[in-house]
Amino acid sequence: MSTDERGFKASEYIRSVLSIPAFFLLLLLFTPIILLLLIVSFGRLSNFVIEKIAPAIARPVLMILGVKFHIKKHTSTIPGPAVYIINHSSTLDMLTLLAMGLPRVRFVAKWEFQYNPLFFIVGRLTGQVFIRRQHSDKAVSTLQKSVSRIKNQNLSLLMAPEGSRKHPGIIGPFKKGPFRMAMDLEYPIVPIYFEGHRELSDGDYLVTRTGTCTAHIHPPVDTSVWKKESLEIHIEEVRNKYLKWAGVEE
Repeated sequence: MSTDERGFKASEYIRSVLSIPAFFLLLLLFTPIILLLLIVSFGRLSNFVIEKIAPAIARPVLMILGVKFHIKKHTSTIPGPAVYIINHSSTLDMLTLLAMGLPRVRFVAKWEFQYNPLFFIVGRLTGQVFIRRQHSDKAVSTLQKSVSRIKNQNLSLLMAPEGSRKHPGIIGPFKKGPFRMAMDLEYPIVPIYFEGHRELSDGDYLVTRTGTCTAHIHPPVDTSVWKKESLEIHIEEVRNKYLKWAGVEE
């Protein structure tokens, strides 16, 4: 089958176009169920929604795209709670984040997601954290306000230290936010490396190639002895791990 100048097949364009309404249709169908569960449980089933229902929405969409998604653990135990971090460079990242069904996790997402009423309702009711990335002071303030709630409820956080999926290089510069949060919460950092996402669909296009991608869950990084004065050194050490996993030398 012929491909265009970017290497996409006609069937992959069709799959990608079909996946968008499929995702929103599944979200629309599940939203009343989610609302009912949260109302009757007084919000106590938020974790069930994220761990069970979110994968039930995301995995069929990945199937439509022709993407086989795997999770590979490189550690015997995943601590909880923790601050999970990911490399973020693909339009597939949101689907695979949902498909993972991480335990007791809340996502830190860009403020603009709330412009979609379904994302707004479900996100707010399940306690997701929305930040204004363009305004670093407001983003930090929002994260700091979330610390007590996250810790009191024994929840984990998932953040992308690169910020946007559009950044220079395969692994972009890391922002301090996720690492400061880990220190404030006294949580370990659990690095998750997404392999294959960028090759199937990079940050510039919604079109996705068929293929395989994997979420590698690596051993936790202890932050209990970190100091603010040496934070940038610790951040660079963690980023170097991602560069190694991506096969990049700096």
